Amino acid sequence: MTRVAVLDADKCKPKRCSRVCYRFCPMVRSHTEAIRFEHGKAVIVEALCSGCGICIKKCPFKAISIVNLSDELETECSHRFGQNAFKLYRLPTPSPSIVLGLLGQNGIGKSTTLKILSGEIKFNLGNYEDPPDWDEMVRHFRGSILQDYFKKMSEDKLEVSHKPQYVDKIPRAISGEVGELLEKVDERGKLDEIAGQLELKEFWNRSLDVLSGGELQRVAVAATICREADVYLLDEPSSFLDVKQRLEVARAIRGLRKDEKTVIIAEHDLAIIDYLSDQICIFYGDPGVYGIVSHVHGVRTGINIYLQGYIRDENVRFRKEAITFHEKPPTTAFVVGETLLKWKRIKKTFKGFKLVAHPGEIKRGEIIGILGPNGIGKTTFVKILAGIEKTDEGKKFEELEVSYKPQYISAEYEGTVRELLIRITKKNFTSSWYKTEIRQPLKINTLLDRNVAELSGGELQKVAIASCLSRKAELYLLDEPSAYLDVEERFNMARTIRRVVETYNVTAFVVEHDVVAQDFIADRLMVFTGKPGVKGTANPTTSLRDGMNMFLKEMEVTFRRDLTTKRPRVNKEDSKLDKLQKEIGEYYYVRSLKR
Repeated sequence: MTRVAVLDADKCKPKRCSRVCYRFCPMVRSHTEAIRFEHGKAVIVEALCSGCGICIKKCPFKAISIVNLSDELETECSHRFGQNAFKLYRLPTPSPSIVLGLLGQNGIGKSTTLKILSGEIKFNLGNYEDPPDWDEMVRHFRGSILQDYFKKMSEDKLEVSHKPQYVDKIPRAISGEVGELLEKVDERGKLDEIAGQLELKEFWNRSLDVLSGGELQRVAVAATICREADVYLLDEPSSFLDVKQRLEVARAIRGLRKDEKTVIIAEHDLAIIDYLSDQICIFYGDPGVYGIVSHVHGVRTGINIYLQGYIRDENVRFRKEAITFHEKPPTTAFVVGETLLKWKRIKKTFKGFKLVAHPGEIKRGEIIGILGPNGIGKTTFVKILAGIEKTDEGKKFEELEVSYKPQYISAEYEGTVRELLIRITKKNFTSSWYKTEIRQPLKINTLLDRNVAELSGGELQKVAIASCLSRKAELYLLDEPSAYLDVEERFNMARTIRRVVETYNVTAFVVEHDVVAQDFIADRLMVFTGKPGVKGTANPTTSLRDGMNMFLKEMEVTFRRDLTTKRPRVNKEDSKLDKLQKEIGEYYYVRSLKR
């Protein structure tokens, strides 16, 4: 484990201590400058620090401490796929009547963990050449809850119900109508209740192969929780769903606690994993190389630890910078630059569906977030602004340079990521700004020599976002850019959009179902209301707070701010704060409430 010194800049008072940390650091004496001073404060260079601890003993203000950086463990390997292949260290501890959330980057071992706990993968304790037998595996976890868990699994006395990550692959393995298939797996007699809660009756008689991603997700969740089992494992249950559907799915999953079931979920939506979980396990490490499972934390503490990037009880820092939120003031008006685009009342009619957009305008330098349920017309509105669709009057928006990232992306380009981006950016591809503001935060550099057709869903999403932001435009339109991305990638995406908008004084529309990501990125909101699949209304743009209040009131859910990280948190239904905020009409958050 690599050790380095870290500085609390608020406690550093170099003028009062004659810079003793610098004078006594052995790395400074060897001319490597592990400690230097900038603007009157000490700066510790992580790459040069040996973690010897001398500066800690010499510092009179206790401004310096030693932390461990994320590195592979010498022991506790739970599973290894092969030589030079991914390694997973430790496993989370499941408990009855507790919903345990798994939080971490893509490729860090969450899905592998769920497959181990479901019995789909028989873990090998790191010995992939000569895997141990069940007796040895059970002994490895002696004295813990996992010993009893795997003992029951080895004796076929543990029933597990597992919802996989990729629900779009389900129709390839199973065929038939939704109602017929769900009735076969309704071992708990809960199907009628779940079907009503998840609104499955709307496509009850349809075949699985014609369902959308959101419909397949709800069917998969219903099938999982209707089975009779001891343990329920759900991998990314909110994918493809709008905010209302995510909350209903979360409520349905939490209902398993009443029957003292063990529930474990892997999820990237912070609001949903916060609302759904009782405890959190953090996964950290090097994606695709190794993953380490942290100890169990309370849900609030666990999510805050993940955002801060430092696990205090293990003294491990796994991210250099914390993900921070800024509490936005409850302004009644938002003033940015000059008006970029105005539109009058827009109408668009399809067979069985009608969209009406109220008059509105957008200004330079702002990001407009678009919120609303699936099938309400958000994508149609964005396509009208992009000039792809015409209004009922035949009007087509073509006066602005527009760059558009569609909702559903496909790998149609034949060539590498590098060739695609050079084709779009030309000489700008090698510029320092493009490297630091787009390629680096989106982590595109590791994909440059890969063929676009070979990319995974998350990798393809990042390339699509980079392609959109690489084009010269006045208006950027991004439809569900967080799909397939993990928590860190979502915030990196949000920061990248912000930098492009501010640097070029342009405007962006972002359609997004992740309320936390939308809160992080949007300046103002456009809320869509109506009846999904029948009629949609695009309300005028409004302030972030007013828009969130309008949207969350329809969702019948309230949010508060976490005092430490300022992130939005969902209030538990019918809690004291939930009832109070609904009573006073403040669904987003109340600045004067301290909780």
